Amino acid sequence: MSLLSHALTVLAEVPNPAPVDPTNGSKGVELLLSYVKWGVLIGCGVAALASGGYMAVGSLSHRPENVEKGKRAFLWSLGGVIASAIAIPMVNSVFSAAS
Repeated sequence: MSLLSHALTVLAEVPNPAPVDPTNGSKGVELLLSYVKWGVLIGCGVAALASGGYMAVGSLSHRPENVEKGKRAFLWSLGGVIASAIAIPMVNSVFSAAS
């Protein structure tokens, strides 16, 4: 028996249990997660607006270091939006799979 066929036989015997909801259907956890998800999106939006204003103030007052800080903050806020846009469906699918 080759090593590959033996490995496949061992892997075929590994049990694959169904997911179990760790919260036992608690609506409080779902409510908390929904508040956190909206809070993250609102926070990223506020950061993007504030960094745009920081860039404008730095540009109007001839302070290039403030413009650079505003650009960096804007890119990080966009990164936060992208990360949360990926994470929110993942969290939704995990909790919907557990029920």
